[in-house]
Amino acid sequence: MEINTVGVIGLGYIGLPTAAILASKDVKVIGVDVKPSNIEAINRGDVPFVEPDLATYVAGAVQQGTLRATDTPEPADAFIIAVPTPFQGDHEPDLSYIESAAKAVAPQLQGGELLILESTSPPGATRKMAEWVLEARPDLSLDGADGRPQIHVAHCPERVLPGRVMIELVTNDRIVGGLTPEAAQMAKDLYAVFCQGEILLTDAVTAEMAKLVENSFRDVNIAFANELSLIADKLDIDVWELIRLANHHPRVNILQPGPGVGGHCIAVDPWFIVDADPEQARLIRTAREVNDSKPQWVIDQVVAAVQGIEAPTIAALGLAFKADIDDLRESPARRIVADLADRLPHAQIVVVEPHIETLPPELANRRNIRLDNLAEASKAADVTVVLVDHTEFKERLGAGELSGTDIIDTRGIAR
Repeated sequence: MEINTVGVIGLGYIGLPTAAILASKDVKVIGVDVKPSNIEAINRGDVPFVEPDLATYVAGAVQQGTLRATDTPEPADAFIIAVPTPFQGDHEPDLSYIESAAKAVAPQLQGGELLILESTSPPGATRKMAEWVLEARPDLSLDGADGRPQIHVAHCPERVLPGRVMIELVTNDRIVGGLTPEAAQMAKDLYAVFCQGEILLTDAVTAEMAKLVENSFRDVNIAFANELSLIADKLDIDVWELIRLANHHPRVNILQPGPGVGGHCIAVDPWFIVDADPEQARLIRTAREVNDSKPQWVIDQVVAAVQGIEAPTIAALGLAFKADIDDLRESPARRIVADLADRLPHAQIVVVEPHIETLPPELANRRNIRLDNLAEASKAADVTVVLVDHTEFKERLGAGELSGTDIIDTRGIAR
């Protein structure tokens, strides 16, 4: 089946870049999102978040008429589901967004369509999505049984780095897993429209697990670095120097510690493995617990640093989960700032985040938190805590501009 029209459900950090790059290849793309502001921005050719080069792709596709955003799915040859998959309660996967997307797409199907789940998902989520579609449309099938029209369902997890999405969508290898071999091949053919990397075929549950394993590998290694930072602090050792020296061994590559782990992927995905097999996933669970506990250690460091100051001012540098982006999802910096405001109600916390214009709601309503620029924050600060290694911070700290303040550096950029 030739795919000329693709519906992309969810126009966030992954859905919109995917929609834009497909549209740049003369595929007609109908993007669907629940936020009216996102729909309006995209239809103007604007981008509602920061991602290098994305604005050029979106503006060009809208101008050429190959990309359009709306709030309701429309008929298409293929659908790519790129909606959030958070966890809930005791780190259990929340598949409600996938369920809603599946039920929204179902009325538009006639048979023969390809449905791809791109959302990072626990094992079995792709099959569950198919079941939700078939519950709404019992006249369809996955195998053409009883003469019912067949739909094709696959999983293709995103594997891109924020800040490099438009590059890595093209250059990175992709894993495609189908509920059937035919679905996997159809999905491969679609991604081959723009993907120059190798496209590897497998079954859907293996593709789901592969993405979780990739992020859990990173999480375990970050946990090792974070645990080292706690031990080094107790022993009065510079952890950055320690890691630099250890990494001179030809088979050692220790990652850098930080204030915790953020982002929708690494901070979330390992819990999907733990939920799938809690008895065996012992190391993965421990790594998550180490990384989740690191923000509290940073908070304790700041509280100790301002002890004895009647009404301290704390400059908190960064809210994003990584450098040089505006993505605040699961950011440990957000938790640190919020908890500091609770622990130190007499303190003023000046947040510096050059990639946003307003604070997130849980911080904006606090009387002792405000957003400001680096120059004003550094003038007022008794203590500065570096939470994100934005390029601007590295340049200013490297120039010694914050040398007059007590600095708690969780990123190793003030050395």
